[in-house]
Parts: sequence; structure tokens; C-alpha cells
Amino acid sequence: MVEKKEETRNIGLNVKAPTKSCNDRNCPFHGSLSVRGQVLTGVVSSIKMQDSIIVKREYTHRVPKYERYEKRTSTYSAHCPPCIKAKVGDNVRIAECRPLSKTISFVTIEKI
Repeated sequence: MVEKKEETRNIGLNVKAPTKSCNDRNCPFHGSLSVRGQVLTGVVSSIKMQDSIIVKREYTHRVPKYERYEKRTSTYSAHCPPCIKAKVGDNVRIAECRPLSKTISFVTIEKI
């Protein structure tokens, strides 16, 4: 019996493809969603939405008047395909894609 090899698409970024497969059409590896633009890294802070996560990203911002830096955070809503099981506290990499809903314009591409 010949086993069928699960195929994953090359999304054009230097990331490992997930080992599991999924039937999600908004998966960049197994569906038809293309990624473009920014690639960001952050920590998952919420998984309460269906097939979506909230990612928090911390960065420093320079305040020229006081010649110091301050910490700032920003949150991004991202689609999380079933083949990438992200939990709260995981470091993930998200990539920009076309708008999937009112607030979601990013998709999870790997767990770090």
C-alpha cells in the first residue's frame, strides 16, 4: 500500500511547517491564504476566540525630551490554524495577511 505524503505549501518565509495537517482554508500551509508584509513575534495572552488568538508584543519607545526609553505594549488579533496548537504563554510568530474579519489581519505561522 502506498502512503500519501502530506504536502505543505512553501509560504516564502524561513519557518518550519507544522507536522500536523488541517482542513482550514485560512491556513497558510494547508489552505490558500497568502502572507505578506510584517512578521512579528509576541506572547499569546488569550485563546478565548474560536480559531483566533490575542498576541501581546512589548517594545521600547524613546522619549527624546528625557533621553530615556519607556516600555510599551501592543495587542494583535491573529488567526490560529488547527495545525498550530497555541496556548496562553507561548511565544509565537505571526505574519500579516489579507483581512479575515474586522479585527484580524494576521495569521500564526509558528510556535517558537
